[in-house]
Amino acid sequence: MELLAICILVLSFFVFIGLGTPVAWSIALSSFFTLLVSLPSLAAVTTIAQRMATGLDSFALLAIPFFVLSGQLMTHGGIAHRLIRFAKTLVGTLPGGLALINIISAMMMGAIAGSAMASASAMGSILGPEMEKEGYDKEYGAAVNITSATMGLVIPPSNVLIVYSLASGGVSIAALFLAGYLPGLLTGSFLIIVAALWAKRKGYPISQRSSFKEVISSFFHAIPSLLLLVIVIGGIVAGFFTATEASAVAVLYTFLLGWFYKEIKIKDLSKILLESSKTSAIVLLLIAASMSMSWVMSYENIPQNLSDFLLSISDNKIVILLLINLILLFIGIFMDMTPAVLIFTPIFLPVVKSIGIDPVQFGIIMVVNLCIGLCTPPVGSVLFVGVGIAQTSIEKVIKPLLPLFIAMIFALGLITFFPQITLWLPHKFGF
Repeated sequence: MELLAICILVLSFFVFIGLGTPVAWSIALSSFFTLLVSLPSLAAVTTIAQRMATGLDSFALLAIPFFVLSGQLMTHGGIAHRLIRFAKTLVGTLPGGLALINIISAMMMGAIAGSAMASASAMGSILGPEMEKEGYDKEYGAAVNITSATMGLVIPPSNVLIVYSLASGGVSIAALFLAGYLPGLLTGSFLIIVAALWAKRKGYPISQRSSFKEVISSFFHAIPSLLLLVIVIGGIVAGFFTATEASAVAVLYTFLLGWFYKEIKIKDLSKILLESSKTSAIVLLLIAASMSMSWVMSYENIPQNLSDFLLSISDNKIVILLLINLILLFIGIFMDMTPAVLIFTPIFLPVVKSIGIDPVQFGIIMVVNLCIGLCTPPVGSVLFVGVGIAQTSIEKVIKPLLPLFIAMIFALGLITFFPQITLWLPHKFGF
């Protein structure tokens, strides 16, 4: 029965995807057809609807629309220009200075906005034309922008880490947020090294050295934006507010910041709220559908069977982690990050717990894996955004993307097999 359920679930999902059905509905429909193995049609429909509704009945999930709104306010509030100016004073004189500026700015913007797509859109729109004017290949600029934007999902605050906390049954959001810093910075550092080597090989131009006065000036202009991270993460870690309350504080702070910069006007709010509502609706529908699939899988005993299968292959920690990483990298090619986290966390978490892996570390491993998937066709949302903004094609971007992919995978290996990278900060703060 379990084998039949797995076959129906997998085949129906890929059939719906192949027919062009939206991912959320593909997940919900494949869950429904799988449940027909055990229940009558009316009971199956009712159960799926109930599970989709109750899947969203979580206080922690309220943080997602708030963080989405704060990200939109950041995007429209002139934050990106100030972050780029600050990054330029730090790395502008290194080989491929503009590319390195893109990486550092995208990491800061992605962390502050909590959205890889917002980061890729903002950095690509601002830095893309400037890089072309300076003689950089647009494909190289797009590749750098695409990969660096995903690091904002590892560096907190991150909606995906909140989703993982929900899917894992309550792993501390504060611990996950703290755990994301060093892996995100490590991966970004590898991207900087690869981008600099590629730029040096191609002979791309180097910017003039900034004066000490310019460095200080750009830093002070960037402080109000960077302060958001201190307020949100510091408030959660110190226990002043929960992640959901922190997201509401982030909305208020970003609105006041945009108003102070005179970049956001009252007439802009309707557009910002509409864009935020659309994004939140898409994310929450994906979560609802994924929660129904997770319940169906549990009902059909699929996670336990897959866990037993993985452990039957080997009980060696290294082998198991390599297998899970390979599976997650493959999943990331075909599935968006949010449903992947919700569906596969209940499958893999019991396995990694049984071999002594901390759930906090595994959450970061999973997110870094799926970040790589955001840069790969055919479902890589950040890839399509980056390519579209650069007005080029996926085929042309693949060549400069490959060395950046290798850098991300190398960083993933270190994060997987050296748990101190992930767990040092949470342990320092008592988590």
